[in-house]
Amino acid sequence: MDEKGLGKRLQTARQAAGLTQQQLCQKAGLSYSTLAKIERGAIKAPSIFTIQQIAGVLGMPLDELIGSPSLSAAGSKKRSKSGISFVFFDVNGCLVRFFHRAFTRLAEETGAQADLIETTFWHFNDLVCRGEMSLEEFNGALAQQLKLPQLDWQTYYLDAIDPISQMHELVRWAAESYQVGLLTNIMPGFLDAMRERGLIPDITYSAIVDSSKVGVIKPEPKMYEVAQKEAQCAPSEILLVDDSRANIMAAERFGWHVLWFDDYRPGESVKRIKTALEPAE
Repeated sequence: MDEKGLGKRLQTARQAAGLTQQQLCQKAGLSYSTLAKIERGAIKAPSIFTIQQIAGVLGMPLDELIGSPSLSAAGSKKRSKSGISFVFFDVNGCLVRFFHRAFTRLAEETGAQADLIETTFWHFNDLVCRGEMSLEEFNGALAQQLKLPQLDWQTYYLDAIDPISQMHELVRWAAESYQVGLLTNIMPGFLDAMRERGLIPDITYSAIVDSSKVGVIKPEPKMYEVAQKEAQCAPSEILLVDDSRANIMAAERFGWHVLWFDDYRPGESVKRIKTALEPAE
């Protein structure tokens, strides 16, 4: 990525949209210093997730903002025999193994009962993933229940998850021929942190639908409406790979292709996905 070119394009687009740096920061959920550094070209390889969010606020394609030729315009993307041209991947349970080990570690370190930790976590999880509750507020509520002075859930989460290597390879493989995106229920800031640790594939995604930014979660219909708009293609062209049956059933009702991912048998799931993405002649 050309940082200086990106900064210039970003500044021009922001000004064309009639936004000050402070206004764009508020809409995109960025700090002023981060945005200012990106516009100056002072940040080497800024997070693709941050750039995706800025592009969304400015209402422009990601490829246009980063200065890459449009993949679809270049005609380099394929269509599968079943008509798929866009693949959305879930994150937790698909690209990384789930974080339940964090509950065990919390119980061991605090002496709190495991059921109290999980009950408290799930009570607030949807609110945080919708962006209705901040991560700081969540940390405070969980710490209060566990009678701790403070707690950083993101650290426990990041230390507990493992990347599913077969799926990382598949995402990179799929991105060579199809448009690829992320569609995830996740807490604020977690995607950037995962990318920095190499826990998810570091590629240019055609769309990133982060529940904490759009204010809805799967399997709520609005989540799929947002994703479909971001994908900019017909429902019959979209495939969702997800480990939740409720989520894939909701996507199916929108007319999407769906595949359930089994993280206990990732190799078998990868084979099924590749079969579904067999290109048309």
